[in-house]
Amino acid sequence: MQRRIAVLIAAALLTGATGVSAQLYAPQTLERYFRLEWEVTRGRKGPAIEGYVYNNGPRSVEHMRLQIERLDTSGKVVGSSTVWVLGSIAMDGRAYFGVSVPDATSYRVQVLSFDWARGGAVGGGM
Repeated sequence: MQRRIAVLIAAALLTGATGVSAQLYAPQTLERYFRLEWEVTRGRKGPAIEGYVYNNGPRSVEHMRLQIERLDTSGKVVGSSTVWVLGSIAMDGRAYFGVSVPDATSYRVQVLSFDWARGGAVGGGM
């Protein structure tokens, strides 16, 4: 009886483990799915990064987070921060993002994480 319970527990754990799969994407792959268009603006509160994420991927995207790296004159990363892109981004759509940032010589913005939406197109792009 104990052996049977152990086998059932092992089967349940293995079945659950196969349902959980993390997908990792190389930066070159992400460039195929997403295009970032951004600029540094200066206001009374200091510099900010504002722009759009364009979704060229096969599905709508949710929970996207961008990484903003601050670079010195030699191109070395001296700090970083993240910003959420609000809402979902429909296929062939775009979403706005904006965030205040500390002063730096230059910046680099890239996709840090996202989730493909379930069930096809979701509103919220253009």
